[in-house]
Amino acid sequence: DLSGVIDLAGDRRFKLIKHDLEHSPWPFAERSFGGIVVTNYRYPPLYPHLISALTDNGTLIYDTFAVGNEQYGHPRNPAFLLEPGELLNAFAADLHIVAYDHGYIGTPKAAIRQRLCACKNTSRKAKRTGTI
Repeated sequence: DLSGVIDLAGDRRFKLIKHDLEHSPWPFAERSFGGIVVTNYRYPPLYPHLISALTDNGTLIYDTFAVGNEQYGHPRNPAFLLEPGELLNAFAADLHIVAYDHGYIGTPKAAIRQRLCACKNTSRKAKRTGTI
């Protein structure tokens, strides 16, 4: 859904792409990015693609709902909720974890969220550090 960014459609600095990431091939196999931001979305089969799509020294920011959010509202479907430590388990072996947090967030609305900021640095071994 591009409705939240449609005002960028006329800006030549941005290319808006609408693509079904769950039922179609990964559309960025030949491209790489200095930054990738994922919000409010969980689809574990994409995790390796996100790592591959980052340039060296590229940054991944991931922020979405986690198990426990059921008590605060939607999403409640377990398929849409990150398991404890899921982002660390998915990315720590390949990326340098700059910050990670899993827990209650009070604003803008109460929720259980998991957040990660990680950098791809192919010249040094990834490790877990810090919190958001």
